[in-house]
Amino acid sequence: MSIVVGYIPSPAGEAALDRAVLEARRAGCTLVVVNSSRGDAPVDDRLIDARQFNELEARLAGEDIDFWIERFPQGGDAAAEVLRVAEARRAELIVIGLRKRSAVGKFLMGSTAQRIILQATCPVLSLKAPDHL
Repeated sequence: MSIVVGYIPSPAGEAALDRAVLEARRAGCTLVVVNSSRGDAPVDDRLIDARQFNELEARLAGEDIDFWIERFPQGGDAAAEVLRVAEARRAELIVIGLRKRSAVGKFLMGSTAQRIILQATCPVLSLKAPDHL
């Protein structure tokens, strides 16, 4: 079994990662970090680069948990990637971070978080970044 976290380098992504580490330690299972690019832009700041990957790997190595990092540079659908990995890894929980979006923004761009929450076959823990960040 595993805990899957959808991770992007942002305050919401960091909040999700911190909580996912806590949940993985508590459950004694593997943490799977999913980082995906939209694929519709030549540069996507949500996709971690090699330096960020190494920093994330070092950070998780110090957490005394088993972990795996899945990175999808040619993604296109972050929700589909998180759901696919969660299904393949028999996740007992998915952890995602939320960011505030306007109603128009959600209408025009869709909502990755909403799709994960509605389509996941396991519980989903969604949280936002602390207000002080």
